[in-house]
This record gives sequence, C-alpha cells and structure tokens, in this order.
Amino acid sequence: MHYYDFYESPHGRMLLVANDNGLCGVYFDGQKYLRRIEAQWRRDASHAGLRQAKRELAEYFGGGRKRFEVALAPAGTPFQRTVWKAICGVEFGQTITYGELAKRAGHAGSARAAGAATGRNPIGILVPCHRIVGSDGSLTGYAGGLHRKRALLALESGTAELVAAA
Repeated sequence: MHYYDFYESPHGRMLLVANDNGLCGVYFDGQKYLRRIEAQWRRDASHAGLRQAKRELAEYFGGGRKRFEVALAPAGTPFQRTVWKAICGVEFGQTITYGELAKRAGHAGSARAAGAATGRNPIGILVPCHRIVGSDGSLTGYAGGLHRKRALLALESGTAELVAAA
C-alpha cells in the first residue's frame, strides 16, 4: 500500500509518497519523472512516515536540520540504489562531481551512468542529489529544475551569489 500527502515547500508544492517500509518518493510539482498518484494510493496526512518527512523538511528549509532520519524505501535497480546510497554520504553543504559519485558507489569511470541514476532519484532533497555537480563544478541537471538546485545549495552554503541567483 502507498500513502501520500503534499508538502508546501519554499520552492513549490511537493508530493510525498510512503509505503509500509518508509518514504519512497519526494517530488516537486512539475519535475521530471514526477509520479502520478495512482487510484489505489491513499491520501493520509496522519501517516507517521509522511508526518515525520514533513517535519524534517520544514526543519531543513528553516535551517535547523542537516541530516534526515525518516526511513527511506526507494524503488530502483541495484545500481541505482548503490548510487543513491553514495549520494546520502555527501555531507550537508558539500558537493561532489558525478565522477566522484561513481567512484564512491564502487563504479569508477561510470560518471554518465551515475548521472543517469542520480536523475532518477525518487527521493529528492532527502537523498541529496542536488549536491552532485559537473566535473567543472557547474550545476548540471536536476529533475526539480536548476533554479531549485541552486536554491538548495544556497540554503546549505549560505553563498550570497547562489541566493541572489535563486
């Protein structure tokens, strides 16, 4: 069974999806690969995992949370899950390249494949794929939009240039 609810973030409405094992989706409205709500899903604002995710997201956007604790249950291929796990190891306020991500995931030389897996990350922000950048440090690709990637990195770094550009 899937449960869902919405969260109004400073950067737009988000769809939160959970199953019995944990949070399995966090999507900005209009983002690439946005899941559609299925008929058998149940909207449940009181679902414990969804409530916890909303509370932690509010703390994150408020500047008081650097690490998420809600249980995660992303569905993906073994390779994707390995990449997403490596993404979770990138600390708050830090960035790494797709090449470094591939290396940390145990697949050195597979930057493009790691980038594709990053793009399919179903749990944005909590699996912080916004912290992955191009080999030259550029803000390449983000399913939620580059304006949001810039804003999330600005929130985490406090960099005035990023905040102004967001």
